[in-house]
Amino acid sequence: MLKVQGLDVDIGVTPILRQVSLEVPTGGMCGLIGRNGAGKTTFMRSVMGLLKAKTGSAGFDHHDLIKIPDYERARLGIGYMPEDRKLVPSLTAEENIMIPVWSTGIADAETRLQWIYDLIPEAKEFRARPSTSLSGGQQKMVALARALMVGERLLLLDEPTEGIAPVLARRIIDVLSNLKKEGLSVLIAESNDTHLKGLLDRTYVIERGSVQQQESTAA
Repeated sequence: MLKVQGLDVDIGVTPILRQVSLEVPTGGMCGLIGRNGAGKTTFMRSVMGLLKAKTGSAGFDHHDLIKIPDYERARLGIGYMPEDRKLVPSLTAEENIMIPVWSTGIADAETRLQWIYDLIPEAKEFRARPSTSLSGGQQKMVALARALMVGERLLLLDEPTEGIAPVLARRIIDVLSNLKKEGLSVLIAESNDTHLKGLLDRTYVIERGSVQQQESTAA
């Protein structure tokens, strides 16, 4: 599904990623585990085209994501949940969820939205509330729902459980468990795999911008 090879990314004159290679198989749930500053967010942003790669490739089916415009990546069925949520303050929760529809013209958007609300009923409960009135965990759920609107084939989730109440972190893990049953391909970046035990098929450990270890955790 996603095959990244030899990815180098600099920010200014500073090398951040060094020859990163990893794969997310079709229907697989994989972890990218590393402490703060290890390069997880840079990796996610470079795959999504928000940071320019110096060298390397990111194969997705017959596309090299590095070579196509960032706005085209969502049209391929890739959803991205940034670490800092990036909700639009002036919009309601549901309007934030619907942003990908406005930019990509997703077919059957209402059907997709209802599927998301069935998966994350909490998001339906606060859909009319301003995004600024939501707690950090609720905002994470909205950001996940927004990623799911377009992420029909692949999800990139940057620290979905970081910095939120334990009860909401557990709910997000419940949602991820259900997504695993749906067969969606998912790459989850986290500082540790404490919350992800039993979910991951494959784990990559990233340190100082390089993938140092790969572990298959599939049964």
